[in-house]
Amino acid sequence: METSSALSRTIAGARIATSIFFLLFGEYKVAGPGFAHGGFQTYLHDYIANSALDFYRPVLSALVLPHAVFFGYLVGVVELLVGISLLIGLWVRPASVLGILFLLNLTFAAWWEPGHGAPLWRYFGARLDTLPLILLLVIFFAADAGRAWGLDDRMRVNRS
Repeated sequence: METSSALSRTIAGARIATSIFFLLFGEYKVAGPGFAHGGFQTYLHDYIANSALDFYRPVLSALVLPHAVFFGYLVGVVELLVGISLLIGLWVRPASVLGILFLLNLTFAAWWEPGHGAPLWRYFGARLDTLPLILLLVIFFAADAGRAWGLDDRMRVNRS
């Protein structure tokens, strides 16, 4: 029982530390107009022209780019929601799924960043900003990480 409790606290600590990344990334995108009104479009043009996976390029060019300001703010809001959820431990499982889907989108958009024909390890190396976070979110989902040091446990107790 002691090991299980220590593991739960360790995962909760990792959940809280991970929330800081999402909060920092989301805050600057929502607090100022620079990302949604220009920065995001710059990223999109580069993804479409150079690094998006072939099946994902039409999604970016036909759906996201025409509504870039909306999606620019949406990116920040999603990051903030995931960050807040992880920080307070509320709805951690749904937030983990949302975060995984968000990070998969980013991975699909930037996959060819090292260039076509590069060694396989370079694609994974270039995605070290998304793949480790995806793995952490999978762990948070599987461990139901909001139960330790989080409101998910309190919500469960109140329902019982």
